[in-house]
Amino acid sequence: MNIYIGKDKNDMAQHAADAAAAHIRAAIAARGEARIIVATGASQFEFLAALVKEPGIDWTKVTGFHLDEYAGLPVTHKASFRAYMRERFVSKTPQPMKAFNEVNGEAADPEAECARLKALVRAAPIDLACIGFGENGHIAFNDPPADFDTNEAYRLVALDEKCRMQQVGEGWFPDLAAVPTHAYSMTVKQIMWSRAIVCTCPDARKADAVKGCIEGPVTNTCPGSILQMHPDCAFFFDPPAAALLSGR
Repeated sequence: MNIYIGKDKNDMAQHAADAAAAHIRAAIAARGEARIIVATGASQFEFLAALVKEPGIDWTKVTGFHLDEYAGLPVTHKASFRAYMRERFVSKTPQPMKAFNEVNGEAADPEAECARLKALVRAAPIDLACIGFGENGHIAFNDPPADFDTNEAYRLVALDEKCRMQQVGEGWFPDLAAVPTHAYSMTVKQIMWSRAIVCTCPDARKADAVKGCIEGPVTNTCPGSILQMHPDCAFFFDPPAAALLSGR
């Protein structure tokens, strides 16, 4: 387990971007392409801004996958993760990406949408997953108690209240009633099958989750704790997020 604690949020993000870029370049050098998973949320702002500025990445050889999206939320809503990805990542890469596969939260048939995404993500191994922790320890929208066993790639899941309140606290929605109750999410196993993972998590409000995920037992009541079992996972925190870690 590799842990880097930055001097501040920007330093954390730059080191995480450096690590992610190294994996992307290596995948392109080895296999002629890179397949990556990219997360959204306020915790990823600085990381994504740094990643698209990394030198030496041929983005025309990079295929991206979207971790999750609210069910039924229009792409025009400010909380839409599709809109987030377009604005903060896909439109910012120096060259157009080979492809970016969005989760269509407005799909009429959820089972068909999950099957479509499964076919795309399973077409070849994922080289890198760029993710974070939620305040309840979730990865993607796998809220506790998360399903560690399903072999599906994406699922329609119910969101717990703590997760939904996080979205209100970050300013995406005016109140709890406005937050969708369900979302499409990449599954825990699908994330764990990535060759490498870069987990970026700033802010004091994530400190409890960081401690549980890094130092607690591996349990589906703290979903991110499963990352302790991954052979190539690097964690990047700012000082407030790491404040409760032992000896930090």
